[in-house]
Amino acid sequence: MAIRTEHELHKRRFSRNLGVGLALASFVLLVFALSVVKIQRVGPVEGFDHQPRTTLLPAEQSE
Repeated sequence: MAIRTEHELHKRRFSRNLGVGLALASFVLLVFALSVVKIQRVGPVEGFDHQPRTTLLPAEQSE
């Protein structure tokens, strides 16, 4: 079997696939980075369970 040269169509398809792959990878990294930053800045996450959140209530002043 002889080694065939790669067709021009395959080169264009590869560069297009590479571009789409890099765009997808950058989107995944962006979502991951935003998630990490949000988790670090917020601190412990309080779930929504239909109870008043005491951390959001104004502090009571002692007399």
